[in-house]
Amino acid sequence: MAAKQFDSHNRSVIRRARRGDQLEFHRGWYSHWAVYIGNEEVIHLAGDENDGLNGNINPSHAFTICGKSFNKAVVKRENVWKVVLDSKVEINNNKDRKCKPRRPHEIVVEAIMKIGEIGYNVLWKNCEHFAAYCRYGVNWSKQADNAMLALGAVVVFGIVAEFFRKKKD
Repeated sequence: MAAKQFDSHNRSVIRRARRGDQLEFHRGWYSHWAVYIGNEEVIHLAGDENDGLNGNINPSHAFTICGKSFNKAVVKRENVWKVVLDSKVEINNNKDRKCKPRRPHEIVVEAIMKIGEIGYNVLWKNCEHFAAYCRYGVNWSKQADNAMLALGAVVVFGIVAEFFRKKKD
């Protein structure tokens, strides 16, 4: 069950959720995503054991789920309260502004058809990609895009710093 501080909020969000909505579970420095299918159930891409979504990620395994390699994540159907854990949940269909969502029953069917699929990559096949694909037919993760932009900025900064360091010498 969700932490007491978010319990009322999360219950309100789940009552408002509609089939096919994307749910975003705020985990601190990242978010977990799932597709709401009704009856307090979601389908999501998660680790195959304790799903690694409780915020207790080992920093030495930052690009794995729960210390497991990328290919150990699986699409599964679960009760939303098992996924919420201690996080705050929101309905987040903001990509509707740029992509046309499928009809709710099509989103749910797409998600159900993916149950049991295995595979994970933080940049190209994460839980947000999964939820977006089910809703829009497009793999899109703003978190991954932001990570790539940040990585690119670090690389460019490093190149510029090295250029000026060599120019100074």
